[in-house]
Amino acid sequence: MVILQKKIVGLTEAGLDRFVLAARRAAGLKGTVNVLVTSSAAVRSLNQKFRGKNQATDVLSFPARLSELGKRSRLAGEIAISADIAMQNALRLGHVAAQEVRVLALHGILHLAGFDHERDNGKMAHKEANLRERLGLPSGLIERADLPARRAFQRRRGKPGARRTA
Repeated sequence: MVILQKKIVGLTEAGLDRFVLAARRAAGLKGTVNVLVTSSAAVRSLNQKFRGKNQATDVLSFPARLSELGKRSRLAGEIAISADIAMQNALRLGHVAAQEVRVLALHGILHLAGFDHERDNGKMAHKEANLRERLGLPSGLIERADLPARRAFQRRRGKPGARRTA
């Protein structure tokens, strides 16, 4: 189920639902995924309540809990996306906000599938890059986060293509 509490130009609930299904299948994630596209204030509230961090973020993933019987429900999990941050990122990166929401949804789906880019030595980054290409998406979150570090490293090493600052 997809809920667009905050509208994004060019994005419909049905369209995002189709993308989530395709991304879930491509990632090998079993079970349904619910997605909420909402305001930064709402995401900040969720981040505070569930992670103890009083700040907005672009995407949050909530894996489904195990039932009392020890079996995972048909729900794989839920994802909350900040429409405000998605629009800012899209503007900054030169693509449409609807594409950015898809990038964020894919990132959340990979977390629901058990990937953790902070601890998996690049496995999630590799998987995300492959799936983005397969699904026709622009650069992803992990790649963007690594870009400043790569540029700084290239500047220190004097690699071609790196910009030097005076």
